[in-house]
Amino acid sequence: MTMQIRTDLPHLAVTRVSKIYGAVAALDDISLSVGREDYVVLLGPSGSGKTTLLSVVGGFTTPDTGSIRIAGNDVTALPPAARPTTTVFQDYALFPHMSVSRNIAYGLVVRGIKPSQRRLRVAAALDMVGLADFGDRGVHELSGGQRQRVALARALVVEPEILLLDEPLGALDLNLRRQMQDELLSLQRRTGTCFVHVTHDQEEAMALASLVVVMNKGKIEDIGPPQRVYARPATRFVANFMGESTEISGRLADQDNAATALGTIPVINVWGARAGEDVCIVIRPENIRIDATGSVSLGTVAVRDALYQGAYYRVQAVQETTGQGFILRLPASALPQHGQALTLSCAPSDLVAVPA
Repeated sequence: MTMQIRTDLPHLAVTRVSKIYGAVAALDDISLSVGREDYVVLLGPSGSGKTTLLSVVGGFTTPDTGSIRIAGNDVTALPPAARPTTTVFQDYALFPHMSVSRNIAYGLVVRGIKPSQRRLRVAAALDMVGLADFGDRGVHELSGGQRQRVALARALVVEPEILLLDEPLGALDLNLRRQMQDELLSLQRRTGTCFVHVTHDQEEAMALASLVVVMNKGKIEDIGPPQRVYARPATRFVANFMGESTEISGRLADQDNAATALGTIPVINVWGARAGEDVCIVIRPENIRIDATGSVSLGTVAVRDALYQGAYYRVQAVQETTGQGFILRLPASALPQHGQALTLSCAPSDLVAVPA
């Protein structure tokens, strides 16, 4: 089937999709719009629904309600082979009895591409992933990173509208994972293909995504560029899942100030809460100043624990008069000591208030 490509519509449109398993809503009325050249990362803990959503987009799972449109075409009822998508799985799913070239060419054979064209496209795909001299090798001769590249080449050689990646770096060690992150991002930018990537790794999501979708219990908690989602999380769950933070309980006196045990704190970034409601004020460790230069005073705290992390110390401290705890980052040269007194402050723009 030949599909008409519409460039005036979202490249991927997920509209009110739900999937129920017994009493559990794996997906609960999910809607999502994605651009043609976006690198989308579906992020969340186990059971959040991210893999189910990827499976629905790829056609491996049929939604109970809702629709999937790709490049303007409704593909909700189409099987995986009829969709303009390809998938890279965590275990790569390569054929062990085939050479690297034959693995990459498999999708082209299925699509009836002529041998002369197959050879050209396979050679270009091998070159694209840095394996130009590996075509005649067996899969068993490759390292984990090389197998990952073959899986990517096999998926991209058929020129999909969307490449789906199901935790593709989960089986790699830390150094190789970071190397492959760089290569994935480079590939996505060079090909201009829309990537949709599932992971539970926050650092991986922030390194790769142009659009982060944070999921929890079958729902989308937050969606946006990684910089915004990290710095200005929309919910308390997102604040906790996207990285460490200090949480200060309070109540909104108005849309600009919150009453807390530390006194009245100005809040510029308020998500989904109104005056008179309880809120959680979130501040990231790197935004807390270990001096009084910030216009918002956070008082004096005592160091309770300090863990050396290489580039910095991760410090837990407490304000003894209120019992308010803080997570701080001190320079590696600081050598914090148990009981040491620190004066804290921050800028108003670094405080985010979310519903408690």
